[in-house]
Amino acid sequence: MSTTALLQQLASLSTEARNAASLQLDRLNSLELVQLINQADQQVANSITPALPQIALAIDEIVKAFANGGRLIYLGAGTSGRLGILDAVECPPTYSVPDTQVMGLIAGGANAIYKAVEGAEDNPQLAEQDLQAIGFSARDILVGIAASGRTPYVLGGLAYARQQGAVTVAISCNASAPILEQADIAICAEVGPEVVTGSTRMKAGSAQKMILNMLSTGAMVRSGKVYQNLMVDLHASNQKLVARAIRIVMQATDCDQQTAEQALAQCQQSAKLAILHLLSGQPVATCQAQLAAQGGFVRLALEAML
Repeated sequence: MSTTALLQQLASLSTEARNAASLQLDRLNSLELVQLINQADQQVANSITPALPQIALAIDEIVKAFANGGRLIYLGAGTSGRLGILDAVECPPTYSVPDTQVMGLIAGGANAIYKAVEGAEDNPQLAEQDLQAIGFSARDILVGIAASGRTPYVLGGLAYARQQGAVTVAISCNASAPILEQADIAICAEVGPEVVTGSTRMKAGSAQKMILNMLSTGAMVRSGKVYQNLMVDLHASNQKLVARAIRIVMQATDCDQQTAEQALAQCQQSAKLAILHLLSGQPVATCQAQLAAQGGFVRLALEAML
């Protein structure tokens, strides 16, 4: 794309427009500056509200993909790619899923997480290569993330995913974004101009982070990874998470610490299994079988046993 064409494209994006409220930004003292940023940030959550039906549709599709042995793959460049990776890497410790079930791909590869890889986002073929490298298939679901909505890397990834017959989702902060037209489910959070013109790591990045939180959390809840509002499938991989597992069992069953610790020891440190064992009063093996029969949902297993 020529520079002239790119300039014309950028001029049409609301995220690239100048924010009238911050035209005197360089004159503000530190307190005034952060007050202005804070005021702008308060618009972010409201910008997502119109997209909630589309986010819910995407969650439903992710749940279906998981049930069929598929994966959730995030794909983006720069800040958008890093946010996808951030969301993905939190899923294994929080919900005890394999580290391949939710994955983040970024233009330029692992090095781009820490330092920009020049030109990587402009190459749509790189996305195809990255998806091929992880064996992307029709069972998976691809979420393309781009604040501008025009990133060639993301467009290339969406095109390849469609060719494989996979469900595609696009997240952008511009209503006219090309990626929204190239996906089965289009999620748009129009945050408007940034406090620093074009710095989409700010409001746009915050909106994307919120949406990704909804997608992964919603899919995990709908997949039986939560009981009430407790992360009962966490992987206790460090001291903090070991303590959290004990606390979760205590909160879910109203038992004391010693009882929770004993139940976890009997249940291979599975908070989910320990909770069901304590609440039902049934042997661990029985609880394990019932959990499997109910797709891992503690509430359904408990209802079936009482």
